[in-house]
Formats: sequence, structure tokens, C-alpha cells
Amino acid sequence: MKADHYTYRLTWSQEDGEYLGLCIEFPSLSWLAPSPEEALVGIRKVVRQSIEDMLEQGERIPEPLAEKTYRGEFRVRIPPQMHRSLAMQAAEQGVSLNRWVSAKLAEPTR
Repeated sequence: MKADHYTYRLTWSQEDGEYLGLCIEFPSLSWLAPSPEEALVGIRKVVRQSIEDMLEQGERIPEPLAEKTYRGEFRVRIPPQMHRSLAMQAAEQGVSLNRWVSAKLAEPTR
């Protein structure tokens, strides 16, 4: 498995005064560095080392999010009152509940 297929994120850490490199598929790993470029190199190195260690130990390696196949559906449990309210809003708009919720999820956050 290639470490460069994982999802990396760089952010500034005010607390540490450095850039923080993260990998979504390995949430317990991080790397601090003075520049974003060094933070990316560092976190990728840590991920590669972790993968090697996990393989040696016979552990399951996380699948990169970019390589996963998604069906486009998931289940969400909500209170019956919320279900009713959403169904009513969808009916008022003349669309299915599925279409209404999909549209709401696609709205940009404020």
C-alpha cells in the first residue's frame, strides 16, 4: 500500500507555533514542522513507518479514502419528530424526502 494515496491535511498550530501535518486515515499520527512543506514530508514519513510496522505485526492497514468505493447512501437515525418535520418540508417543496435531505446536506455551511 502506498503512503501517498492517503489523505493529508496541513494546518497551523497556534499552540505549538508550527505547522501540523495530519493524515485522516491515521488519526493518532501527526508531525510538527516550521514550514508546511516539512510538515507534509514528516507526516508522510510517519505514515510509511506506521504501515511498515503494522505489516510486520500482521495488523490491518487502513484503506485510503481515495481508493474506497462509495454507494452514495448511508443511514441516519433521527427522532420521529424530526423525520416528520423533514417529510413535511419535502412535501411542501414537492420533492422526495431523500432529495430534500440531499439538498440540505449539499448546502454550504455558514
